[in-house]
Amino acid sequence: MSDISGTLYFVATPIGNLSDISARAAQTLQNADFIAAEDTRVTRKLLAHLNIKKPLVSYREHNRKESGQKIIERILAGENCALVSDAGTPGISDPGEDITKLCVESDVRMIVVPGPCAAVSALTLSGFTSGRFTFEGFLPATGKPRREHLNGLVAEKRTMIFYEAPHRLLRTLSDMLEAFGDRRISISRELTKVYEETFRLFLSEAVAYYKENVPRGEFVLVIEGMQSVSSPEINISDALALVSSYMDHGLSAKDAIKKAAGETGLPKNILYNAVSKS
Repeated sequence: MSDISGTLYFVATPIGNLSDISARAAQTLQNADFIAAEDTRVTRKLLAHLNIKKPLVSYREHNRKESGQKIIERILAGENCALVSDAGTPGISDPGEDITKLCVESDVRMIVVPGPCAAVSALTLSGFTSGRFTFEGFLPATGKPRREHLNGLVAEKRTMIFYEAPHRLLRTLSDMLEAFGDRRISISRELTKVYEETFRLFLSEAVAYYKENVPRGEFVLVIEGMQSVSSPEINISDALALVSSYMDHGLSAKDAIKKAAGETGLPKNILYNAVSKS
């Protein structure tokens, strides 16, 4: 690394309430030579709140390759850059991950200025096991990658955390219900904002609720991990007996498995595998 090289600062910004900005984050933004922002309009509002005026460059999904290289070149020439996302820590579920790799390749010094995190905040509010959890971010929007992602998590025993936008929420909840069965879920929306709220319910209840209520705001979904199939609440033998009974009454194997999964909370693919082996 050159002696004249600058530093890239990853600066966590508020996830909603601007008062959550830390003194260190504000000072870092003030001292930077320029700021790389996911959405310059959002960042200007934060800077106005802090009474800070700094040059802004755009660094987002659609220009990350070209802009990222230009940012690295400026840092190598001796400038210090503060990288911010619209909310939370840059590099988590946003293009900041790519610029980190560029910094490593170019031996650029990086420093993180930590701050608010929607995932951890929602986990805290969920009441679920927090000792071990997995952050899954945003699911693929549609199709096979989405199904494969969810199916790959069916046996996950750790608490799972997802982000979701309002226009995809109902479909995501429905897909989760189909993949995981009727598990408990904690849904947090608009964290740290005026209309912050958290619901704790079952996936089937969440689907029913958002069929009647239009989702608004940004959501964090916290879902309990898979419980032991030997527990009294989820018994594979009883579930198979239900499948057999429904098939005896004329349901197809697919419909019988779906119905039994809904009643027992067992994921459909586990029942399907068990039926195939029996």
